[in-house]
Amino acid sequence: MRLVHHAQSRRYRLVFDAPRGELRLTLPRRANAARALKWASEQQEWLAEQVGKAALPVLVGPGAAVPVFGALRRIDWSAAAPRAVRLDDEALILGGPRETVGRRVERWLKGEALALMERESREIAARAGLTVGRVGVGDPRSRWGSCTATGDLRYSWRLVMAPAHVRRATVAHEVAHLRHMDHGPDFHALVDELHDGDVAAARGWLRREGRGLHRYRFTA
Repeated sequence: MRLVHHAQSRRYRLVFDAPRGELRLTLPRRANAARALKWASEQQEWLAEQVGKAALPVLVGPGAAVPVFGALRRIDWSAAAPRAVRLDDEALILGGPRETVGRRVERWLKGEALALMERESREIAARAGLTVGRVGVGDPRSRWGSCTATGDLRYSWRLVMAPAHVRRATVAHEVAHLRHMDHGPDFHALVDELHDGDVAAARGWLRREGRGLHRYRFTA
């Protein structure tokens, strides 16, 4: 269990982070840790229910499967194959050291995510007469993208695992913030204009399936 002291917290809060397989207890900054742990130990029924509903973490390595562009791809590893990751219709194919397969697949996914979303961001922005600054990727837990006041865009690299229309809807959302930094009617109208699909369907997919993208772990 991980203890998190939070200045704004007024009570104990227990969260089971299924993708990480982590139990997190948030408590007020000055709270007694022993008392908080005792309270948490009394929540066994709740914890059992959460664990029962949770999807277990997936450690990515030879023989495992990871979603790429919305479809599960098997990790097809052979020591004799080239080290570089290659994508075919059903698998990610690579060789090299077995113990680094997960890290190299993660690195490949991040590279694909950055290349795709930088290109899509600039193409969509250009159609709307907008200018994009820098584009980057990270691995945030609470958001799929962000836009700064200076025009820099940042995305969760895990969007490369989602279906393409979900990724593009997120890109359209962040590009629209280049003109509208709020979430008012004009902003939503621009997102609908910029996206080539059903924005509501893409948002629905992320609400239902998005957390599951974080259960894939690339190192033990």
